[in-house]
Amino acid sequence: MILSVSRRTDIPNYYSDWFVNRIKEGFVYVRNPMNAHQISRIELSPDVVDCIVFWTKNPANMMEGLEHLREYAYYFQFTLTGYGKDMEPNLPDKRKELIPTFQRLSEKIGKEKVIWRYDPILLNGRYTMEYHLKAFEEIAHELSGYTEKVVISFVDFYTKIQHHMKQLGVRQMTKEEMITLARSMVQSAAKYHLGMETCAEQIDLQHMGISHGSCIDKKLVERIVGCKLSAEKDKNQRNDCGCVESVEIGAYHTCLNGCRYCYANLNDAMVRENVKRYDPYSELLCGCCAPDDRVTDRKMRSWKDIQISFGW
Repeated sequence: MILSVSRRTDIPNYYSDWFVNRIKEGFVYVRNPMNAHQISRIELSPDVVDCIVFWTKNPANMMEGLEHLREYAYYFQFTLTGYGKDMEPNLPDKRKELIPTFQRLSEKIGKEKVIWRYDPILLNGRYTMEYHLKAFEEIAHELSGYTEKVVISFVDFYTKIQHHMKQLGVRQMTKEEMITLARSMVQSAAKYHLGMETCAEQIDLQHMGISHGSCIDKKLVERIVGCKLSAEKDKNQRNDCGCVESVEIGAYHTCLNGCRYCYANLNDAMVRENVKRYDPYSELLCGCCAPDDRVTDRKMRSWKDIQISFGW
């Protein structure tokens, strides 16, 4: 299986101690977001976990914990944008802290295992097309030699975030604006030897050298682990999502980044209440089992095809 850590929250930033403890214990509990009393027990043995995909905006707290992952294959998706505190209120300074953190992580684990995400791209009075192009160029320059790929996406106006978008003056982008931005960005990326992909986008930009990408990227995982995988497309994701199936271990409303465009952590009060229940030694993230909870073993298996090896 592939472990997603996590689409729902920033575990490397805020819960790295918990994750390392779960690795040591060899299992984790995950509460079903659609049925709060239903809990799955997920085995975390290296024999079962083919690869771990980390999603983060600041993995600094995870750096020391990487020594506990020697038996695991993994890579990071590191979101690094040009937004300020009005959009990403709880992130540290990009130039002083986050870009150097990206560079250190790349030096530690290899540039092929650190994917740069510049997303979501949104437009308002402050964050204009010119602003994005300047920010993208600057970050691309700083990350040259520290990653092989950048992933972009354009903001989706989910019902849950429309109120925030209206408050921030964010407007829908036209297809022409998307194409114009993408054309300039891919030119900047090429200048710094970066490939570019989109994430779950309907718009087709392949004619300018931008392919449809996958966050849970089967080809990248196969490259890292050195063999073929039998994993299929994740049926639980959007039709435009190219990710293969994975097991998510995060929890909604537990991320303290406070990003105003986020669909997974909309209620700040709920986030604060959940964080109060955080225990790095708990089987669950931000909580513990209640008497009326039902824990079920979720049968996991490796997807490795060890008969076919790339010889890497």
